[in-house]
Amino acid sequence: MITIINYGMGNLGSIQNILKKIGVDSVITSDVDKINNASKIILPGVGSFDRAMENLKDLELIDSLNEKVLNEKIPVLGICLGMQLLAKDSTEGVLPGLGWIDANVKKFDVDKALKVPHMGWNYTIQQKESSLFFDMYTTPRFYHVHSYYFVCNNDEDILTTTNYGAEFTSSVNKGNIYGVQFHPEKSHKFGMKLLENFAKI
Repeated sequence: MITIINYGMGNLGSIQNILKKIGVDSVITSDVDKINNASKIILPGVGSFDRAMENLKDLELIDSLNEKVLNEKIPVLGICLGMQLLAKDSTEGVLPGLGWIDANVKKFDVDKALKVPHMGWNYTIQQKESSLFFDMYTTPRFYHVHSYYFVCNNDEDILTTTNYGAEFTSSVNKGNIYGVQFHPEKSHKFGMKLLENFAKI
């Protein structure tokens, strides 16, 4: 059973539907008691960094999430904005992030020929071994929609990179903590394979 965190910002139904399609049970919740009993967590997210952190604080979820991820070390997968929340901060806002990974989030500053947000399909280049990409399809590509990108201060946390004017970190892995900037729930067979792998971690 995967617990999908509902803090008012994310494609919750789409994520649950794709998990159901691959035969993985899940529950969408903002209930602290259910989160305290979670064995695996997905932290989705669409929208602004500060609003997301405010919602998590207002729902009194941060302490429970810290306990599950940092102390109990259950697997967690941040998706899109959910990955950005794993960082220490973001130039999009002023509030601190969860700080689970030593990283900062910055806005794209790309050639004028490239549009921001970075939107559409793009390839990933794997930088290290990880269960999240186990037996992945050749030349995996995923669907992206984002104006900000993740900058790791420790290269060993970088799982994949993607090129959009320059290389940026498109997924991370530090122990039990995983994050993907792209949307696996919109990425067809590649996304389904990634979520299948996460379910087995």
